[in-house]
Amino acid sequence: MRPRTPETYRKAIDFFEHALALDPQSVEAQSRLADLLVLRVLDGISNSAAADIARADGLVDQALAAARRYALAHFVKGQLLRVQKRSEEAITEYEAALALNRNLVPALACLGWCKLYAGSIGEVIPLAKQAIRLSPRDPGIGHCYYLIGTVHLLHSEIGEAIGWLEKARSAIPTPFHHSRLASACALRGEIDRAAAELAEARRLDCGDLFSSIAHLRAYPGAWWGVPKIRALYEATYFAGLRKAGMPEE
Repeated sequence: MRPRTPETYRKAIDFFEHALALDPQSVEAQSRLADLLVLRVLDGISNSAAADIARADGLVDQALAAARRYALAHFVKGQLLRVQKRSEEAITEYEAALALNRNLVPALACLGWCKLYAGSIGEVIPLAKQAIRLSPRDPGIGHCYYLIGTVHLLHSEIGEAIGWLEKARSAIPTPFHHSRLASACALRGEIDRAAAELAEARRLDCGDLFSSIAHLRAYPGAWWGVPKIRALYEATYFAGLRKAGMPEE
């Protein structure tokens, strides 16, 4: 529940690994460990995305084999499919999780992301707002703000985008939240502010993900969706990052 940094991820993962060592058949420990490994990739702060994805894949398959009606395991399977860029399959898993637990707020937000990647952009904001209504003080609420801000950014509604992305960055300061805000600020002509947000994204990342457009495009944890959504990212997010000072290579 603490701010997502490489150190907090490491500590949380170590505890779940210890739980699993004590009880190797624990479906909850398998699911929660797999969830953290995938989240670390999605947040752009994994040192070995391929290894995290492979480990999560094995864990979630074990959990589902033992408990087909465990909502969290279906949610994590959706997360894994999402990071593997298999959005349509991920949607099925998120919907299965919500059928088992309609109040599983993270599944609503992540379903929204996969609807976006699949091209159903009009369905995204209602899902994020439903999650906010269900759990307005949720520790992960910043990701819902981020999703709404991203949709506004892709629609070139820059003022709305900045408002939601500021809320996302304040709630959960991840590298991607700062980078989205950097892009939006640059598109509004606030270049100094955009450069500062981009610098903070790079500091939080502790790697080279935000060193260039090429690195960002190629990162395993990020996907830009079907062609029509990818075109929107090119016209807004990537265009703004160039204005903020991010080089092409």
